[in-house]
Amino acid sequence: MKRIKIKELLNNMQGEESVLVNGWVRTRRDSKGGFSFLEINDGSCQANIQAIVEHSLKEFAGVDKKITTGSCIAISGQLVASEGKGQKMEIQATAIEVYGSADVETYPLQKKRHSFEYLREIAHLRPRTNTFGSVMRVRSRLAYAIHQFFNDRGFVYLNTPIVTTSDCEGAGEMFQVTTLDLTNPPKVDGKIDYGQDFFGEKTSLTVSGQLEGEIYALALSEIYTFGPTFRAENSNTSRHLSEFWMVEPEMAFYDLDDDMDLAEEFIKYLLADVLENCYEDMEFFNQRIDKTILKTLQHILDNQFERLTYTDAIDRLQKSTEKFTYSVEWGCALQAEHERYLSEKVFKKPIIVYNYPEKIKSFYMKLNEDGKTVRAMDVLLPKLGEIIGGSQREENYDILLKRLKDSNLDPEEYWWYLDLRRFGSAPHSGFGLGSNVWFSL
Repeated sequence: MKRIKIKELLNNMQGEESVLVNGWVRTRRDSKGGFSFLEINDGSCQANIQAIVEHSLKEFAGVDKKITTGSCIAISGQLVASEGKGQKMEIQATAIEVYGSADVETYPLQKKRHSFEYLREIAHLRPRTNTFGSVMRVRSRLAYAIHQFFNDRGFVYLNTPIVTTSDCEGAGEMFQVTTLDLTNPPKVDGKIDYGQDFFGEKTSLTVSGQLEGEIYALALSEIYTFGPTFRAENSNTSRHLSEFWMVEPEMAFYDLDDDMDLAEEFIKYLLADVLENCYEDMEFFNQRIDKTILKTLQHILDNQFERLTYTDAIDRLQKSTEKFTYSVEWGCALQAEHERYLSEKVFKKPIIVYNYPEKIKSFYMKLNEDGKTVRAMDVLLPKLGEIIGGSQREENYDILLKRLKDSNLDPEEYWWYLDLRRFGSAPHSGFGLGSNVWFSL
């Protein structure tokens, strides 16, 4: 008999049919009537399937002591209407097999709510919990929806290098990759000689695939990357991870308005897809993690994103009576408290702040005619703050060269990036979204 997933079973329930289910025992309850109730989960969905196992089954005596919470089993039987509460159908077992037992005295996951701190200590087993099962199913669906969104719009998917010599953000917060003996590295004139390293020069783990993505956008028009990125930021906040996956589209012939339009469309597409295809998991989050999450996501879907300039945002913050921890003045980087105040208290919906001061943004962002601001934008969501950062890229060779020098970056290391502006340059834009931020909602 072919195994059937519990999700498929529950979605297409038809009584009086023979089924085979594999999974892990969540709970076991014995009855004085000579049978046991087993709750089984195989990870395909949030819900369990109940199986009733009569102790008179010929193989039961041999596996009785092995059927405990955490054990992995196979159940064959008839799918029948349930007489109890909490489920419409259940399996009347006709055969049972134990693949792997779990010592009830030492198995760390029991039928109770465990704290995240505790689950962090048993990271290898926490995927078996309801919370982490839901997280991974939603994460999987989001990844699928990301590819579907861009594929439907004719974008070309590409993989950019993980080991790179370029620092997209220009901040130097990168994890270095080397095969040199760091206890006794080769040196020239007192400095480490990276010419003897594996790649013949200093290399690091990528912080972004954007620069390489621009190469292909200026040939294929519309591309996107989706892969791992790494940041060596010394931060202990939940929003700053050392490793995460980032989706980064790059589009030729897009200006900043086009960029903002796509970002808003993208966010709403992902949210709508998850609510449609992972509603059970999202409902679980709404009940157990944050009782406002479904309302928050629907509010994002129902509202057009407000757009305002950085200057307007600063003006509103300075005129407010809110007591901020960080002072507000033109030229400062907006902090999380500023972003949330604007999106949650002023506009009460998602906002996009654009045209930031040139001094606080990266070298590749297009300079506005005022010479003080760049065509950058950040998408800010209620409860979360910044979720997307993007910009129109600087396509003018002379201006980009000056921006590199002003940022204390060596133009020779970016010769190829400058070449894109020498040969057939074009207006182009892009943005980045770290996939991890969705789970901060």
